[in-house]
Amino acid sequence: MFGIGMTEMLLIAALALIVLGPKKLPDLARSLGKGFAEFKRATNELKNTIEVETRAEEVRLTKEKLEKEGKLTPPDSAPPTDEDLAPQFTSEEAAERIRQAKLAQAQYAEEDAEIEQELDPTPVAANDAPETETAQEQKQDV
Repeated sequence: MFGIGMTEMLLIAALALIVLGPKKLPDLARSLGKGFAEFKRATNELKNTIEVETRAEEVRLTKEKLEKEGKLTPPDSAPPTDEDLAPQFTSEEAAERIRQAKLAQAQYAEEDAEIEQELDPTPVAANDAPETETAQEQKQDV
């Protein structure tokens, strides 16, 4: 701690005990402890403030970079116009795409049904089990 070894600390403690006396030494130690705790708290607060400011600056720089690249629209920019929102194909093309999507959806539904049937066959009841030869012979004997 501060480059002070154990022998130096014992020497300082002995001198403090002699100079201050046993009655005032605990009060001094208590006030030194409070001072160090306050110093540590202030240091941690300063570190946190610096970290928050650094993060805020990084966010600001990233935001500016994305705005320059066109990947982020600034909040004060003009809203999209009707031309920006206009469809990129005609109504006939849209109808054809919808028809193709419905066909694909039906095809996927059929495939899903086939897969479900393969994975989950209907359980066979115990009474419906095929009769073995011995069971058939026993019926004939009766």
